[in-house]
Amino acid sequence: MSLGRRCAPVLALALFAVPVLAGCSGGSSEESAPDLLAEAKQTLDEASSAHFELSSEGAPETGTVLVGGEGDIARPASFEGTLKVLALGSTLDLQVVSIDGTVWAQLPFTSSFSEIDPAQFGFGDPGALLDPDTGISQLLDKATGAKLGEERRVDGEVVREVTAELPGDLVEQILTSEDPSKPVQARFSIATDTGELRRAELTGPFFTAEDDATYTLELSDFGADVEITAPTPG
Repeated sequence: MSLGRRCAPVLALALFAVPVLAGCSGGSSEESAPDLLAEAKQTLDEASSAHFELSSEGAPETGTVLVGGEGDIARPASFEGTLKVLALGSTLDLQVVSIDGTVWAQLPFTSSFSEIDPAQFGFGDPGALLDPDTGISQLLDKATGAKLGEERRVDGEVVREVTAELPGDLVEQILTSEDPSKPVQARFSIATDTGELRRAELTGPFFTAEDDATYTLELSDFGADVEITAPTPG
């Protein structure tokens, strides 16, 4: 699936993280970076649901692109939330529901939902984000050159950073890229006690081939009781 334009993009809400003192480090310090990524992929692939927040830095002022959003995703292929889309020079907040490949949105100046083609609004099917073959966990599986970074405490939880490089053509399929021949730099934050991916910060040529931009995806509430139903058409 592709969440971004041509299926577009991704988010940067600050984690307000502080370095963890040496005496507070988790067991991940004995794991290799590839092991942490593999554990995070398995944990994400086994999650029945998750809450995500998306933001971006370096987005253009023109065009139709996804610049942010927030919502719940649930297996096998459902989503409910708000996606922020830049269109006609303004940022629109679209209420979106997706179930099994059908996507509805409450369009501006309307009071009901309509079935839409999400590509017209700069994003793909958000209900596919948990699909192990086409969704977020591919980023963990295809990362190369993984290196361990710092341990940090975020809202009382210890996370370990892993930096890596992602193939540009893969990121183009999941998000977007104006030059898929260029690799994308990734920084993952993984909870040391649960193996859950908390944050994926990606930097690459998302909007122009010449300039880098950043998408940040944050995940929480793995396995929460989420029930998503189709909206009543207007």
